Amino acid sequence: MAQSQGWVRRYAKAFFKGFFVAVPVAVTFLDRVACVARVEGASMQPSLNPGGSQSSDVVLLNHWKMRNFEVQRGDIVSLVTIGHKNRYVKVPRGHIWVEGDHHGHSFDSNSFGPVSLGLLHAHATHILWPPERWQKLESVLPPERLPVQREEE
Repeated sequence: MAQSQGWVRRYAKAFFKGFFVAVPVAVTFLDRVACVARVEGASMQPSLNPGGSQSSDVVLLNHWKMRNFEVQRGDIVSLVTIGHKNRYVKVPRGHIWVEGDHHGHSFDSNSFGPVSLGLLHAHATHILWPPERWQKLESVLPPERLPVQREEE
């Protein structure tokens, strides 16, 4: 009996040591390096969830790339969200303009204006699920969404 209690105690001690090391490492990795997220809704159609409500893509979110705000036009990003309805908008330095692919079904900069780079959460880099849609996500900017450059007055 005493021998089995010793084994249980050693096992529990080893488990808790591993647990208290693994959990902070895993949380740090998921918060700072990369995580997986399910994309729901129609806001990113046709790039994501092309099948409509019957499908949900699962994407890899790269947090590491956001540490230096390494984004370009056409990237799919995740952000921490915070009315905006002007035809032309000046995007201040240190801010970006974000739009969903499915205009009219997206809660994006058309609703809340330019977004501070500090609110960027991650860059979606790959579709992981469903398996038949596994692919690297490329930066795409539809021609009708090209920015208008106006001279400073």
